[in-house]
Amino acid sequence: MTKIEARKRAKRRLLLFGILAGLLVLFGILAPMLTPNDPDATSALNMNQAPGAQYPFGTDRYGRCICSRVMMGARTSIFSAVTLVAVTFVIGSVLGMLAGYYGGWVDSAVMRLADILLAFPQMVLAIAVAGILGGGMFNAMLAMGITGWTGYARLARAKVLSLREEAYVSAARLSGCSDAAILFRTLLPNMLGPLVVNASTQIGSMMIGIAGLSFLGIGVQEPQAEWGSMISLSRAYIQLAPWAVLAPAFATIITVMVFNYLGDCVRDVLDVEVTR
Repeated sequence: MTKIEARKRAKRRLLLFGILAGLLVLFGILAPMLTPNDPDATSALNMNQAPGAQYPFGTDRYGRCICSRVMMGARTSIFSAVTLVAVTFVIGSVLGMLAGYYGGWVDSAVMRLADILLAFPQMVLAIAVAGILGGGMFNAMLAMGITGWTGYARLARAKVLSLREEAYVSAARLSGCSDAAILFRTLLPNMLGPLVVNASTQIGSMMIGIAGLSFLGIGVQEPQAEWGSMISLSRAYIQLAPWAVLAPAFATIITVMVFNYLGDCVRDVLDVEVTR
């Protein structure tokens, strides 16, 4: 396969999964208007009811519509992961650029902090932080973000170290550009590709991490709809009402797969274009 054919194929895949990811995001935005029932309405008469016309995915132990809660959970799960990746992307990239550009104690402080955090498995540290702070979406995102920035910082630092002695950077210095202008107008555009690839592949991982914390009871709390907490709530009734577990589980799997494939496509397209 030639480079031109590989480029076209990669771009077609990127377009396909970009559309699918966009539809999932749009679905999350419009979820409140699309739900067939009130996602928080309980009913003692409809507890663990099997899927049917009124409740397409059945009901949970409280008689709540699982279909409506899965739809509302899309907003919680997708937007929390995307927001977390965006925040860690900005923080990690800025810290890494500063460390690589200035060196010295700035570099030592940022990289040693990153090394300390990377010494612990991400989920173990996230569980510890969330356990200390308590449940809730913000605390779950904070717990996952504690180490989420380190990958961007290390990548940005390495790129700055390889680019800061280039001729165009020296020319920018001689022309009187400030350090901020050199960092964000000269260096950042030339290193943005790898950072974007890293960010796009992290969305699925962050989504699984937040769902995992919610499953353990230290993430999103009831009655807010979130796929991990829905699975945790219904797992004790999996033999009596398996639909209550399978619906959010399949929603998580499909969504994570779409965003993981999207990240792979972004990487392939940028790799092809860089190596031309």
